[in-house]
Amino acid sequence: MAGVTDRPFRQLCKKFGAGLAVSEMISAKPETWSSDKTRARINHEGEAEPRSVQIAGADPQLMAAAAQYNVARGAQIIDINMGCPAKKVCNVMAGSALLRDEALVADIVAAVVRAVDVPVTLKIRTGWDKHSRNAVRVARIAREEGVQALAMHGRTRACGFGGEAEYDTIAEVKAAVALPLIANGDIRTPEQAKHVLAYTGADAIMIGRGAQGRPWIFREINRYLASNELLPAPSVSEIKTALLGHLHDLYEFYGYEKGVRIARKHIHWYTRNLVGGQQFWTSVSEVESAQQQVLLVAHFFDQLAEHDTRLAYSTSEGEALTA
Repeated sequence: MAGVTDRPFRQLCKKFGAGLAVSEMISAKPETWSSDKTRARINHEGEAEPRSVQIAGADPQLMAAAAQYNVARGAQIIDINMGCPAKKVCNVMAGSALLRDEALVADIVAAVVRAVDVPVTLKIRTGWDKHSRNAVRVARIAREEGVQALAMHGRTRACGFGGEAEYDTIAEVKAAVALPLIANGDIRTPEQAKHVLAYTGADAIMIGRGAQGRPWIFREINRYLASNELLPAPSVSEIKTALLGHLHDLYEFYGYEKGVRIARKHIHWYTRNLVGGQQFWTSVSEVESAQQQVLLVAHFFDQLAEHDTRLAYSTSEGEALTA
């Protein structure tokens, strides 16, 4: 996820049990590779393996070159983005806009697979809109051209993130195409993760928005899939420790000034559904100092701990209440 899955967040998710954490989307345009933003996105120093980098573009040769560029800098898996619904991406015929041109899909995938000697994976949606769901055909193209695994978000591009994920379409693809399939969309609880795996027949699941502010969701899902056991919600102290550690990693990675700005959205995600979270966000959202940001976060969780030491999350609304 662009703007989210930077190295600090990937490392945190892996710490909590994610088997794979894919980089932010990297443009295939060579003129962007020297920018500070791209240099940060391809920084894998100290990152746990496997290292997967997602590339985006609409030109087969540029995509092949981008794959080689990232492999030379530590990528162990290249993931091709054909699922992003953002207008600025689709307007240049990249991301999920590529699903409207199956011949170009084949050309891009073939070029990237030939260009590198690491596994190539593909991320797609169910189609461009409800009148042109072509995920089965795209999956067959991917398999024929050498893609090693397919991740699929259960919505069309037109759906954006609205409505409910189409698990029926994911199941249809899994039944029709002999390719490892990763199901994605609306997976926010261990119970939902188990249901999606059983319903679709997928080989794995991908968590996106459900991990924002809740990196321990991977630990919860792993335990539930292994033993049908629901872990207790993390304690106030554990959430405080995780968030403060995340903040310090962001400051170290980006520097204090930029780190403070990037940290704001993560603070909001961690606290938005906690008791008093909205009022706290009002007080912390404009803070410019890393020191003040840390002090306010620590004080917020210390106040919560004075009332209760553990939080319980509603599985229906994702709302946290003091237990």
